[in-house]
Amino acid sequence: MGVVVGLVLGAGLACVWWSFWPREASVDAGLAPTWRARTQDTLVQAGVTGVTPGGFVAASALLAVVVLATGLAVTRTPSIAVCFATFAAFGPWSILRGRARRRRVRLRELWPDVVDHLGSGIRAGLSLPEAVAQLAERGPAELQAPFRAFAEDYRATGRFGACLDRLKARLADPVADRIVEALRLTRDVGGTDLGRLLRTLSTFLRDDLRARGELEARQSWTVNAARLAVAAPWLVLALLSTRTEAAEAYDTVAGFAVLVLGGACTLVAYLLMLRVARLPEEPRVLR
Repeated sequence: MGVVVGLVLGAGLACVWWSFWPREASVDAGLAPTWRARTQDTLVQAGVTGVTPGGFVAASALLAVVVLATGLAVTRTPSIAVCFATFAAFGPWSILRGRARRRRVRLRELWPDVVDHLGSGIRAGLSLPEAVAQLAERGPAELQAPFRAFAEDYRATGRFGACLDRLKARLADPVADRIVEALRLTRDVGGTDLGRLLRTLSTFLRDDLRARGELEARQSWTVNAARLAVAAPWLVLALLSTRTEAAEAYDTVAGFAVLVLGGACTLVAYLLMLRVARLPEEPRVLR
């Protein structure tokens, strides 16, 4: 009897403890995009086509192996070679994210024009598929290719919803997601507020672009100076490693500890710099 009472008491305490944790967290975690989906979005936003997330990881690993072999051949010091091989492994991801960020900034300037073109096409009496397809000719040059692919898909299949899904995958942008879902909702249930919605969205995007431009202009020199400060010690190490006596100094336990501690400090400082300087980015909640 005492065992049963103990089990019931334990189950009750577990239920009380469980009640303090909101259930929405588990639901959101299940709906969160996977690493593969986030990497695929980054590849699309960077304008890299024909590369899968797995292929990107394999290329990064191959680059790290090549740098490791080159570092061993040049310095003959495994600790230094491992450090630069680690940098090489994460280098492509940093370059990819930087390219995606710069392209998002360029596209952020173009989305208000896309919304205006859609609104003018709808006011001119075009159907929704025709208004989207005409962006392949009248839209901004950098966005004409995905809308041209949409027009070809719609001519081949006539399925507006499926073509919109493929368009979202080609753009991989939260603003595009909102535009596409507004068009889908209007197509499915009808309504006369699409023009007003597009005008409101265009105004909001221009206001956001103006505010972001001012903030990025003020913080750009600080971010670049921080990146230079992070990279400078490792550039000095690369120059010193060409000298045999300097390389041999790091080929010890103490030298390896210095490299590990320096790498950890560099990583923490760089992540803190990114955290402090990061502007809020809109997630893809309508993917």
